[in-house]
Amino acid sequence: MDYQILKQDVEQKTAQTLDVLQNSFAGLRTGRASTHLLDGVRVPVYGSDMPLNQVATVSTPDNQTLNVTVWDMNNVGAVEKAIRDSGLGLNPMSAGAVIRLNMPPLTEERRRELTKVAGKYAEEAKISMRNIRQDAMSKIKRAVTDKEISEDDQRKYEDDIQKVFDKRGAEVDAMAKQKEADIMSV
Repeated sequence: MDYQILKQDVEQKTAQTLDVLQNSFAGLRTGRASTHLLDGVRVPVYGSDMPLNQVATVSTPDNQTLNVTVWDMNNVGAVEKAIRDSGLGLNPMSAGAVIRLNMPPLTEERRRELTKVAGKYAEEAKISMRNIRQDAMSKIKRAVTDKEISEDDQRKYEDDIQKVFDKRGAEVDAMAKQKEADIMSV
């Protein structure tokens, strides 16, 4: 067993988990308009469900408005319906190929719901990291069983791997706390 490769693999997978969490958080609505808000919207066009960014361009002219410029005029109605049905609480208004979305101010109740969703995303990231940790620890134990490494090396490697997960877990907590602060700020 090559420990350096194992540790590198663990660090890469945990970094990917943080990236996924960052993208999930970007899709959560705070009080400001963000182009990432519509990342999860899928539009039924051309016989399949396509991500919104493959049929239109999303831009933010100011911090309270999103503009969605649909490339094919025939798809404007489908894009409007997809945004309305997305559960984001947005009311699209179209003017030709451009759909405007005004960000209504969030109510206190909606802010609390969004913080719960953010907490759920953070917990999913931690669960993913726990699974990565469990896999790495089992590889180390298997190496001891196969007499590839000593028990002293096992303890050293497990402690080293645990430090990586402690650091990444703290990063998840910090990201979740920051997102909660963003959502709750008026």
